Amino acid sequence: MKEHNLDKLLEQKEDQGQWVSPVLPGGMKNYLIDIDGTICDDIPNEQPERMATANVYPDALKTLNEWYDEGHVICFFTSRTEEHREITQQWLNKHGFLYHSLLMGKPRGGNYHWIDNHLVKATRYNGKFTDLVDKEVTIQVFND
Repeated sequence: MKEHNLDKLLEQKEDQGQWVSPVLPGGMKNYLIDIDGTICDDIPNEQPERMATANVYPDALKTLNEWYDEGHVICFFTSRTEEHREITQQWLNKHGFLYHSLLMGKPRGGNYHWIDNHLVKATRYNGKFTDLVDKEVTIQVFND
């Protein structure tokens, strides 16, 4: 895993000296990216022996490394379990993925509805990494 200098952002405190959850500067994004079926072959946890030999999606590697080089934060967020961490890190490194963190244990299954105190944008992967474009869609929000 290649380190990226985010220390100053992560050390922010409010006026009273309390730690605050950092807000990234304008234009900088914090990408949470699935692994199986998004950057490589879709491999279920029940077949971990296939994880070491999964085929990488070349457009994913190129795009994500470009985002990393542009200064965005890359975090892989996968349904793989902790017991799959080492093989997952080896595979990511072997294929040259640049990233900041790896979160294991994402809930399995689709139809996610993310609730957070920070702005969340979601993009469904449909088979190819391309440039992101603006698109107006209908979403569900709290009635406040």
